[in-house]
Amino acid sequence: MQCHHFPVQVYYEDTDHSGVVYYANYLKYFERAREALLGTDLLVKLWNEQGIGFAVYSVNVKYTDSAVFGDKLDVRTTFKMDSQFRAILNQDIWKEGATKPSIIGVIELICIDKSKRLLAFEDVMNLPA
Repeated sequence: MQCHHFPVQVYYEDTDHSGVVYYANYLKYFERAREALLGTDLLVKLWNEQGIGFAVYSVNVKYTDSAVFGDKLDVRTTFKMDSQFRAILNQDIWKEGATKPSIIGVIELICIDKSKRLLAFEDVMNLPA
């Protein structure tokens, strides 16, 4: 299973009053990494031309270590198909030089059309480019 790496720089605006990254911002980092993995151009084309998009079905996050202003992070993403309708993405956030992840995320994605009807991933992946 290939791992996709997405670098994140922690900015001051990402932190809360205590100087650590606000917990919900890790979900934004996960989202940016997924977009980079799939490709913005493909996502826009699927939505605009086919009315197809991806939605988060479930999120499970474990926070084991906080990031702070100035940290350089690496969002590491691997995925597998759980069924024809659901993809499981393991998205972990690592601090530079760390020996274990700071944030461990498991995100379940589904594919839907504009009327929010569930689509099989196989059907989407076989569409003409």
